[in-house]
Amino acid sequence: MVQVAIYSLSFIKDEVQELLRQGLISRHQSIYTLRWYIPNRDWDEIELELERNNFLSRDRIIDLIDNEEWRED
Repeated sequence: MVQVAIYSLSFIKDEVQELLRQGLISRHQSIYTLRWYIPNRDWDEIELELERNNFLSRDRIIDLIDNEEWRED
């Protein structure tokens, strides 16, 4: 039986962007910091999805961010 990932990498990245927007996390914190904002029952699956995509818990959150858009004031 093949287990289908509930959490895709794009979903995780969207969640990271929202946490950044809210100022709850910093780009320079480790990915492991996300654990405080994700229910314990879901963390293992999210961690597996990150590992499948070559991300480790010790990597920085900035590594998950795709080309941020900067707006001029």
